[in-house]
Amino acid sequence: MSSAWIFDLDNTLHNATVHVFPRINRAMIEYVQTHLNLDEEAANALRYSYWQRYGATILGLMRHHDIDPAHFLWQTHQFPDLHRVLVAEPMLRATLNRLPGRKFVFSNAPVHYAQAVLRALGIFDLFADVYTIEHTHYRPKPDTFGFLRLCRNHHLRPRRCIMVEDNLDNLRTAKRLGMKTVWVTGAAVLRSRAPGYVDKTVRSVAQLPRLFRPLP
Repeated sequence: MSSAWIFDLDNTLHNATVHVFPRINRAMIEYVQTHLNLDEEAANALRYSYWQRYGATILGLMRHHDIDPAHFLWQTHQFPDLHRVLVAEPMLRATLNRLPGRKFVFSNAPVHYAQAVLRALGIFDLFADVYTIEHTHYRPKPDTFGFLRLCRNHHLRPRRCIMVEDNLDNLRTAKRLGMKTVWVTGAAVLRSRAPGYVDKTVRSVAQLPRLFRPLP
């Protein structure tokens, strides 16, 4: 049985830090301002506090303000100029094609945004499924719920899965479930400085093909 590759989306398959994340953060602040009648400073503080406490702003808004998660995610992930603001990894499609086994995207982003990004990157057809926060019933990573649901729905054995992520908390959950883990750092990191639950570190997914043999 070949390995299954499970990829995060933002800051793993593309660089979201430059344009995408600032736009999403701005949209979230404006949403909180409008729907909770707060000024900009208070809205930003609340958004950030919920992100720190729950791992996702949406969870705090759902639990404390009865915000409709679908409406929030739709409004805060609008990118009519997506092709212009995406910062893609070079040779991304060729890199993914060199990795044997099924491939999945597992993201805390909403489905409409994740699919749009993958299409804009020209790699949507390479994935067996795109698993998003809606599929996890709004229980985002690092909660184990989404990991287990993805594996169960696609008959994946965690020990045959390779999780590729930029977020260490999510990799910790993956490792706890028995997955191999690859940390996309965006910078050179000595293996001795990576947490014990990280099997490999890469600066970008372009380095993955040379790591495949040692992983399974």
